[in-house]
Amino acid sequence: MPLVRIDVLEGRTPEQIAALGDGVHRAMVETIDVPSLDRFQIITPHASGWLIADPEYLGISRSKDVIFIQITLNAGRTLEKKKALYAAIARNLAADVGVRPEDVLVNLVEVAKEDWSFGNGIAQYAT
Repeated sequence: MPLVRIDVLEGRTPEQIAALGDGVHRAMVETIDVPSLDRFQIITPHASGWLIADPEYLGISRSKDVIFIQITLNAGRTLEKKKALYAAIARNLAADVGVRPEDVLVNLVEVAKEDWSFGNGIAQYAT
């Protein structure tokens, strides 16, 4: 059920964009039990100056190539699963696209199951 938004600077190739989406999805499947066919992503390139991240917040040295990943998903994952997800995303993007782990910012937005409609105007997971 996750909806993934990935924001990057312009200039990446279509293959790199695909690899970003693949790496995030693979991490979710492997760590937080997302079904492999449950893939909904919005990947948006931005011009220089439209992604702003402090280059030293929390002592992490970020470059201008920071990537923002926001995942809206059902509430209820454990802290251990969330930590595993963050690590897997950073590892996958480093291996598949060459993204520095310091440049991967992940934000989870947890919602209730009834907060989704996957089509036809129906809340498929509402009880």
